[in-house]
Amino acid sequence: MKLAGGRPPLVFAGITGGRPVLTLYDADRHRIIREIRLRTLGEVLTPSWSPDGRRIAFTAINGGLTDLYYYDLEADSLHRLTDDAYDDLQPAWSPDGRTLAFATDRFETSLDSLELAPYALALMDVASGRITRVPAFPGVRQLNPQWAPDGRALYFLADPLGITNVYRTELASGRVTQVTNLFTGVAGITATSPALTVAQRSGRLMFSLFRSKGYDIYAVDAPSRLAGDSVVASLPGQPAILPPAERTSVLAGLLNNAERGLPPAGAEEAHPYDASLALSYVAQPSIVAGSSGFGTYVGGAALYWSDLLGNRNLTTGLQVNGGIKDVTALVAYQNFGSRWNWGVLAQQVPYMTGGFAEGTAVVNGEPALVEQQLLERQTNRDVQGTLAYPFSDVQRVEFSAGGSYISFDREVKTQAFSLFDGSQLTSRTQDLAAADALTLGTTSAALVYDNSIFGATGPILGQRYRLEASPTFGSISYVGVLADWRRYFMLKRPFTLAARLMHYGHYGSGAEDPRFQALFLGYPGLVRGYRYGSFSGSECNPPPGSPNSCPVYDQLLGSRIAVANLELRFPLFGVLHLGSGYYGMLPIDWTIFGDAGMAWTGEESPSLSGGDRTPVYSAGTGFRFNLFGFAVAR
Repeated sequence: MKLAGGRPPLVFAGITGGRPVLTLYDADRHRIIREIRLRTLGEVLTPSWSPDGRRIAFTAINGGLTDLYYYDLEADSLHRLTDDAYDDLQPAWSPDGRTLAFATDRFETSLDSLELAPYALALMDVASGRITRVPAFPGVRQLNPQWAPDGRALYFLADPLGITNVYRTELASGRVTQVTNLFTGVAGITATSPALTVAQRSGRLMFSLFRSKGYDIYAVDAPSRLAGDSVVASLPGQPAILPPAERTSVLAGLLNNAERGLPPAGAEEAHPYDASLALSYVAQPSIVAGSSGFGTYVGGAALYWSDLLGNRNLTTGLQVNGGIKDVTALVAYQNFGSRWNWGVLAQQVPYMTGGFAEGTAVVNGEPALVEQQLLERQTNRDVQGTLAYPFSDVQRVEFSAGGSYISFDREVKTQAFSLFDGSQLTSRTQDLAAADALTLGTTSAALVYDNSIFGATGPILGQRYRLEASPTFGSISYVGVLADWRRYFMLKRPFTLAARLMHYGHYGSGAEDPRFQALFLGYPGLVRGYRYGSFSGSECNPPPGSPNSCPVYDQLLGSRIAVANLELRFPLFGVLHLGSGYYGMLPIDWTIFGDAGMAWTGEESPSLSGGDRTPVYSAGTGFRFNLFGFAVAR
């Protein structure tokens, strides 16, 4: 396959749906041309185009072994070139398309004694499968072979002095020359990552070098430099190895002996796997301490327990958002021992809303300002079983079934203050009649995706979404619908733009049941700036005939809500260059945000569809601070 101009598209290896793919990409038009799915393989690495644009050679991991393959695009077929226990890496096509150069440990590695040899260079005649060794540096690691445009020489990476540099070998004569002499060395991401490439037509050579906390790419164009110089003789000692260069210690000898220390044959003992649980992780809670008319709130924490393999997991969580009635608690167990994951959960989650009223009256014989605060609480107690099937590391389907017991209570808190001197005349709390409790059966099905990458205080790159439907039956019948999509764009390092669209609602005959706690837009994770304590009685301005209503607050309540958030995040000290690294001296993210939300009911529709419910908006700035890995404060 070739594009306009006679060159093939870019090819790179990736993962889609948990399986490897070869992706063909048109860089000029910024679009993917084709994805080749390789379902029988485990992972694909370092693809390389043949000169005629018909075949793509690559390394693949299959059954734990690393071998060479090629894919024929015209025949739409996969071909295996090597099939053994040796490592074969980084294939590169010769200019005539007949030969593959690659790195391998097959020439000196002993599979019987597990003595591993350094990688050497090899050539494979693709038609016959015959493999020959390229003589260069005996006993020295050689990687990443690249052909010169005339096909008479190979460029490669080697470290005869302990530092990786670029070398050139003439295939006919075996003469080796040195192209670079870098004391820091040519480097990829890992010790065996490719770090060298040569243009097939011009012969331009490019390599990567780690420098100043990052990787730089350098090019070599001059023919005299590409031809190379004599190999640099060993300096006094080897630059990358502390003296003495020739080590004869007993420890080094034992480490290099693959046979010594093995137990005698038949001495192995089998022991049953111990699946006991131990504390493995303490979640980062968001700590927010304060108080209001709704009580105190101090945040919470979660503890994760698991066995050695992570197949069995126990989660315990506790959060305090008010008094004893407002404690959130959770205990959950999950088993990942098979592809079908299952679990059980028990939890208590309280939800609270309220109302406000203010006026004057005579209290204890003197005029007073009277403030009343209505608290309405819905407490869900749930027992649930879950079943999940992961399609890949980032996507899964979930199913659940269980039961819920939902109780309700209402109370009003009255305070009176003297209009003469401001002293408090009375403060009392009164329990009010509440709706009967509900007993419900619950089910749900959800599609979940999450490939987000977290920084110190939250995600900085990737995408997350959850699409869920949850039919409920029993005392009330309705269907809960959730669509929650989040995307994190790194516009320019280190600035991340975080976007979110979310809708949750109750639909069906029981969706508007008055016993349900109304959904509330003012939670901190939805529309910031509209929490319970953000309003005073003077803001309500109730309409005639409805003295107890508060329109400015009521617009935040409904059986259905939609939320949109946009937030710019960046590491404050990193941007100011105060300290080193991404976050600088402290892991603090500064945020600039804009939120919008709307709540509505089946009877009061949104203004977008001709109804009376209008959106609310907020904008602001703030920060998140990672408290040394224990918690995130904001």
